[in-house]
Amino acid sequence: MKLLVTVAGPYTAGGADEERRRENLRAMNSAAVSVFERGHIPIIGVNNALPVINEAGEERFDDMMMPISVAVADRCDAVLRIGGPSSGADAEVERFRVAGKPILTDVNELPDISAESRP
Repeated sequence: MKLLVTVAGPYTAGGADEERRRENLRAMNSAAVSVFERGHIPIIGVNNALPVINEAGEERFDDMMMPISVAVADRCDAVLRIGGPSSGADAEVERFRVAGKPILTDVNELPDISAESRP
């Protein structure tokens, strides 16, 4: 069965500067590619929130990032937690734990259904 899998990892953890944020987002996007290659649909809350924040203005970052990211994650079937310390990513994982949904720490924990997913 194809799953919607949110990738949760650090983005601004530890006061990350712009370069570190880019690297953190690259790591989440790279993990998302691996999820897709196993036949599932990756979702990254940050990728959903950033365009809205960019339009609203950077001063809205704190009141928009987590609500949008968490709302998107809540619709997913599983979470893949990557990277180092992050209170935001840990909050997303906690929501999955409470909901009894799968929490993965390695993409290889996902069943590989890539052959089934091809048209």
